[in-house]
Amino acid sequence: MAEKVAVSHDVTKLVERIKDIKIAMMTTLEPDGSLHSRPMYTHEPEADGTLWFFTEQDSPKIDEVQQDRHVNLGYSKPQDNLYVSISGRARIVTDRAKIKELWTESLRTWFPKGSDDPNIALLRIDIDKGEYWDQPSNVLVHAFGYVKAVATGERYQPTGDEHAKVQPK
Repeated sequence: MAEKVAVSHDVTKLVERIKDIKIAMMTTLEPDGSLHSRPMYTHEPEADGTLWFFTEQDSPKIDEVQQDRHVNLGYSKPQDNLYVSISGRARIVTDRAKIKELWTESLRTWFPKGSDDPNIALLRIDIDKGEYWDQPSNVLVHAFGYVKAVATGERYQPTGDEHAKVQPK
């Protein structure tokens, strides 16, 4: 029997799960229709779910986003059995004040000229929907689940196991 997935309109459920995961795999659509994924550093998510990423204005992802604003972000924290998928729409932001507001010195690794580099742009992602899988990661819980599955042929649903879809209003 297929699992029934709860649906929420509370974007904070997504933000809370990804706030400590700094790297997302961002997927865009290339001009030929194929998918293109790359790792991106996520800045502190805003309370409303807005996500920010630094990029270069001359990068292929800018062209891809200009052709189709839809993106997917994949987050994972395997040691905690946490996985999140977010679908949203990207906007290119070149506002120098916003770039300076979000700038941290650690970004100099990718942008050696600093926050005044004229090639810096931001990608603003507004969340359309998301889904998360958040399960207990204790080895004993998994061992018990395995034993139960073998003995009964039924799937074990541990306490605290959460799988939900989030669709902001």
